[in-house]
Amino acid sequence: MGSNGPVSRNLITLLAVGLGLAATPAPAAEPIRIGSVVSATGPASFLGDPEQKTLELLVEKVNAAGGVLGRKIELIPYDDASDTAKANTMVRRLIQQDKVDVIIGASTTGSTMGMVPVAEAAKVPMVSLAAASVIVEPVKPYVFKMPHSDRMAAQKVLEDMKKRGITNFALLSDTGGFGKSGHDETLKIAATMGMPVVEDLSYGDKDTDMTPQLTKAKLSGAKAIFVFGTGQAPAVIARNHAQLALGIPLYMSHGQASMDFVKLTGKPAEGIRMPSPALLIAENLPASDPQRAVSVEYKREFEARYKTDVSTFGGYAFDALRMVIDAIKKTGGTDKEKVRAALEQTTGFAGVSGIYNMSETDHMGLGAQSFRMVEIRNGGFAEAQ
Repeated sequence: MGSNGPVSRNLITLLAVGLGLAATPAPAAEPIRIGSVVSATGPASFLGDPEQKTLELLVEKVNAAGGVLGRKIELIPYDDASDTAKANTMVRRLIQQDKVDVIIGASTTGSTMGMVPVAEAAKVPMVSLAAASVIVEPVKPYVFKMPHSDRMAAQKVLEDMKKRGITNFALLSDTGGFGKSGHDETLKIAATMGMPVVEDLSYGDKDTDMTPQLTKAKLSGAKAIFVFGTGQAPAVIARNHAQLALGIPLYMSHGQASMDFVKLTGKPAEGIRMPSPALLIAENLPASDPQRAVSVEYKREFEARYKTDVSTFGGYAFDALRMVIDAIKKTGGTDKEKVRAALEQTTGFAGVSGIYNMSETDHMGLGAQSFRMVEIRNGGFAEAQ
């Protein structure tokens, strides 16, 4: 009897330990770390603010549904305040300190190009929310972008001009990275399409009066004016255009495809045309359109949460994070090279900005059909006829 005592005690101890181990919860899976750099403040906040809001909204939704592959997403956001130097510092921090799996950003071409060499050197997949063609041309293995190219925008606008019988135009572009790239691509497209640029003008993004440039455009005999820029200055141009009663069509680039532009401009916005993703006319798309369901859902959820109009800029962030999640699911994890390869192999991906078909030679993945020509009518957007 006494000889069984230690054995019994040892058995009880072993059982207790075993039961304790069984009762201990398994360690939580490491989160998927998504870093973002956007211009939530500063001159480009009209881009970065809806992008940041969209990322937060989608991460919250995905995590509430159980995450991705059983892992929660941890969004690590930085605001570069529209400063290229800050963006460069922030991408280094994301890679070296935060150990992110993927980077989304930046909002502007300048900030993006400041981040590209860092992401490439570290071999971390990066999805830009900026538009200039130079971001992905030539192709950089780890860098992708969601917005339509400035070349596509120029082509869409000039095609619409030709349909309306417009034979030449004046080009007015801003002096920033987006404006310069758009300017150069527009001149190339105009030459191939036989559309003379009778006046080539520029403006600064902080200019408050563009009547001198518009007067020059009118005196040049231009049949239309095409503005390539972002920020608030195009609204000034639209108001000056109305004040001068120029009487010739005014076109904007996709940089103004948002209700913010319409509200900022007011009545002078009426009749302005621009290329835009389908998001701005989502609820008017036919049920058979593959972009309708995803666009309407995003629009309704964003506007219900933030009580403000959805924007195409936030739409690029929506598509970026959804595509990253899709790539992670396909690879079964966050191995950076595998995720990069999965992003590059993305085809038939229906986003709010278009149907994406990436490849080894195309890290944007959008075709010309992903742009719709829209016109501002009665304080909103409608498909141009």
